Amino acid sequence: MTVTAGLDVGGAHLKVSLIENARPIAVRQIPCPLWQGLDKLDAALAEARLLIGTAERFAVTMTGELSDLFPDRETGARTLITRLSEELGSAACFWMGPRGFGAADGALRHHADVGSTNFLATATAVARHLGEALLIDFGSTTADIVPIAGGAPRARGLTDAERQATGELVYTGYTRTAVMGVASKAPFQGRVVGLAREYLATMADVRRILGVDLAEVDQHATADGKGKSLNESVTRLARMLGRDARDGSAEDWRTAAAHIREMQLRSIHDGATRVLSAVPIAADAPLVAAGIGADDVLEIARRLGRGAIHFGVLTGADDAVARWATACAPAVAVGLLLASA
Repeated sequence: MTVTAGLDVGGAHLKVSLIENARPIAVRQIPCPLWQGLDKLDAALAEARLLIGTAERFAVTMTGELSDLFPDRETGARTLITRLSEELGSAACFWMGPRGFGAADGALRHHADVGSTNFLATATAVARHLGEALLIDFGSTTADIVPIAGGAPRARGLTDAERQATGELVYTGYTRTAVMGVASKAPFQGRVVGLAREYLATMADVRRILGVDLAEVDQHATADGKGKSLNESVTRLARMLGRDARDGSAEDWRTAAAHIREMQLRSIHDGATRVLSAVPIAADAPLVAAGIGADDVLEIARRLGRGAIHFGVLTGADDAVARWATACAPAVAVGLLLASA
């Protein structure tokens, strides 16, 4: 049986999966701050080799071409295709969205289909299990919303520009998004306070204040470069309100954080209702939750009145692997798709 690896090369993480007997048997997310240089990708790939070194084929998808390391998307895609083909050799197969998989030469010719079509791989994998569904992949940086009907993805957009216009791509992330990009004000001690439009706190801080354990998934530096304790998160959020941590009680800061989280969830919910208004699916069709924010996606499902299933469960992954298969859905999806090709 051929062992297949899936790689999702993002601008902040390298996500990898190992597929055997049509199931993910190992999944990992590795920090890869690509904006700092290609050496970060080299280091992440070296670390990934410890997990996927036994693979005979490599399925590759990417969003890293969007990194501001590159002057434009084409340069980014071409650079990453070349670097990855050098690293993985002729066993590398690149996901090209509607075109399926291809070797490096084909990927270079169709670079526009290679970049940022990882959402389509996940949706295609979901469609093999469910004829109708709504996929929401809530990751560290963005939320992808893809309707599935008639046993196939029904995305109206393929590029980021198209998908941001259709509601299928909501640029808000579970951990990395700056608070100033989510909300302009928050309640505090009986008043509504305008928030500073400065990079002072992130949604990781908001979630830590709300009691979420982010130890495994929040792999990047904080806004001020300091630690990730509850007190340090409160200090950063307090600055957003022009205050110090001591100016409020624990409940004051939880109330402000809960409001900010709610504003983020509403933006994803609004995207989902917009998508469903354009591509209706059956009322009993489930919502498939993916990404490190999958548990928050369950709240979106509740608001939409739909049942929900985690992507990792859908793939048949063992309990020990299912959580990370959900968190790193595109890496798992491309691996599964290539393994069955």
